[in-house]
Amino acid sequence: IGGVSEQVTPSNSSINPPPNPESESNNDLSTEALAKALSSMLTSLIKDFDSKALDTLASQDILSSSIDRLTRELDQLLEDAPSPFIMQHAVKFSNVRKRVLSLNLLLKSIQRRVDNIDRMLSMGLQHGN
Repeated sequence: IGGVSEQVTPSNSSINPPPNPESESNNDLSTEALAKALSSMLTSLIKDFDSKALDTLASQDILSSSIDRLTRELDQLLEDAPSPFIMQHAVKFSNVRKRVLSLNLLLKSIQRRVDNIDRMLSMGLQHGN
C-alpha cells in the first residue's frame, strides 16, 4: 500500500445539509405569522381608508346638496330677472355641479372596491384560522 495516495473528497452533507423537519416547521410558522401580520396591517389600513372615504362621501353629498340649492336659486333669479351676469354664474355653477357629481360617482366606485378588498381580506383571515 506504499506510494498510494488517498484523495479526500468533501462530503455532500457539509455542502447541503439534510433537511431538518424542525427547521421547515419553523419556516412554515414564521411565514404564517408574517402573513397574518401583513393581513392585519392591511385590514387596519383599509378600515382607516374606508372611514375617511365615508367621511368624504358625506362631505360630497352636503356639497352636492348645496350646489343643487344654489342652482335652483340661480334658475329662479334668471326667471325673475334675466341678466348676463347671473347667467354667467349659473353656467359656472352648472359646471361645478357636473364635476361634483362625477367625483361622487368616482368616490362611490372606489368605496365599492375598498369594500371588496376588505371582504376578501376578512374571508382570507377566516380561512386561515
